[in-house]
Amino acid sequence: MDLPPRIVLAQQEGAMLGVLGGMGPMATVDFMGKVVRNTPAACDQEHIPMVVCSAVNIPDRTAAILGEGADPFPAMRDTLRRLEAAGASCIAIPCNTAHYWHAALQAETSVRVLHIVDAVADTLAGQEGGCIGVLATSGTIKAGIYQKRLALRGFACRTPDAAGQTDVMRAIRLVKAGQLAEATAILRAQAEVLVAAGCRQVVMACTEIPVALASVGGALRSTLVDATEALASACIEACAAGTNDPAMGLAA
Repeated sequence: MDLPPRIVLAQQEGAMLGVLGGMGPMATVDFMGKVVRNTPAACDQEHIPMVVCSAVNIPDRTAAILGEGADPFPAMRDTLRRLEAAGASCIAIPCNTAHYWHAALQAETSVRVLHIVDAVADTLAGQEGGCIGVLATSGTIKAGIYQKRLALRGFACRTPDAAGQTDVMRAIRLVKAGQLAEATAILRAQAEVLVAAGCRQVVMACTEIPVALASVGGALRSTLVDATEALASACIEACAAGTNDPAMGLAA
């Protein structure tokens, strides 16, 4: 397989994907795997170089948004600087809730920080506006990270009710603890509730959720949108196009 010339050129010019990870570690590994699997490469040398910091010391993002925990921004900013120093030419954050601080992080660097919701919106591009289900942390939902950005593309978001959201948060914690079977059952049920409520598609808008629902098949599978995979694809495109290309723009 011949790699598209633009990817080869980007590699020759020193493209390096930085991954601000650790939120959580399993989700970071899942993201890296999706970058590798989606890159049209035939050998090691044709893959996109990555520098990864699995910064597990970053305080809980949802707790901070809900006013119940420490501010994670200083730790994320320090990790961002480490990635810059390591030569990252664009940066991905495989944690949806962390994008509450996206603008603040982007203001700290001239290196492009890709936005996961923009990547999801690009995946949905070409579809008529409608109701999109969002399975996410309570922090992501309270901050309106998906609601605000997808509204600009003509989509309305539906999230679980209070009891359902409690179950989603429990399932996310189960994934972080490595208890996938129970998490899968909970998240599948909540996705089915959103579909039954009229959502044509359901975004797995927490990077733990695609890990739990990886084995789900059937009709439900066709409704699921993997935000992690969308971000991975956006990173591949960014590295191919050249991260300093003005036409690419910096995510807002």
